[in-house]
Amino acid sequence: MRNDPPPARPPAAQELLSRTALGVFRLNGQFLSVSEELARPAGLTAASWQVIGAVLREPLPVAGIARAMGITRQSVQRIADLLAVKGLAEYVPNPAHRRAKLLRPTEAGRAAVARIGPGHAALATRLAETLGEDAFAETVRALEHLSAALDTLRPTTDPPADSPTG
Repeated sequence: MRNDPPPARPPAAQELLSRTALGVFRLNGQFLSVSEELARPAGLTAASWQVIGAVLREPLPVAGIARAMGITRQSVQRIADLLAVKGLAEYVPNPAHRRAKLLRPTEAGRAAVARIGPGHAALATRLAETLGEDAFAETVRALEHLSAALDTLRPTTDPPADSPTG
């Protein structure tokens, strides 16, 4: 039996990043599951609800929806095309770009999203009761703050200049 030293603990920032990532991945799975349940009675999936929800206020090009959602343009394109085939959304001319049409919901699409409203409201109320209004608001602020910070950072493969290998 060898007497190997115990594995070194990662520095605090690395540990926090790992815990944050694992927590967000779990939270994403939980939100997707809940969203699927909420969207199903309206004839939508979580992904189609997400795409149609992105254009409720104003029509957007597929690339704009993808940027806002933080996912690939190709996956948004696939879902947008399915929404158009089902009559829940439609492509309209984009005055700012001849080829990149805008996606907007149809009345049927708006009606489908409206059918999700009561379940969405009930879940929001239950979460607010469970977390408390202040903690719920602080959770939103923390997630928005984390997202904004990640938007400003780009992962690098180079070690920092002050690291032993840099």
